[in-house]
Amino acid sequence: MIVVSTMQPPSAGPDRRRAHATDEPVSELVQRASQQLTELVRGELRLAQAEMREKGKRYGKGGGLFGGAGVVGFLTLQALVATGIAALAVPLPVWAAALIVTAVLGVIAAVLAIRGKKQVDQAAPPTPEQTVESVKADVAEIKESAHR
Repeated sequence: MIVVSTMQPPSAGPDRRRAHATDEPVSELVQRASQQLTELVRGELRLAQAEMREKGKRYGKGGGLFGGAGVVGFLTLQALVATGIAALAVPLPVWAAALIVTAVLGVIAAVLAIRGKKQVDQAAPPTPEQTVESVKADVAEIKESAHR
């Protein structure tokens, strides 16, 4: 908390000396305000560090759980593929069932890869073109204003 004295101008005479003796000089008030502000900022930084540390732990745990879910999900998909092969193996030979499931998965992978490549091509180049143009316009406006 910053404290600043707000006193009325003292009258002339002996009362004036007494008033100045009880009030602190402006330089001391500024120094104390600066120290209090520094302490406040340091306290806020410590609080922010503690909060971010706690959030980091939670993000770490959450990421680990997502990773575990991904592994189990991948194993589930493998079991589903094996189930599809086994189901097709009832009317067909096992090799034919495995070949059909492999072909279907290959087609799905190819379609996903083509769509992904299109998305990446649309994102290229990796520079923020609109922002660059906006900054250029801002600089030009500033230069024009400076010449006026």
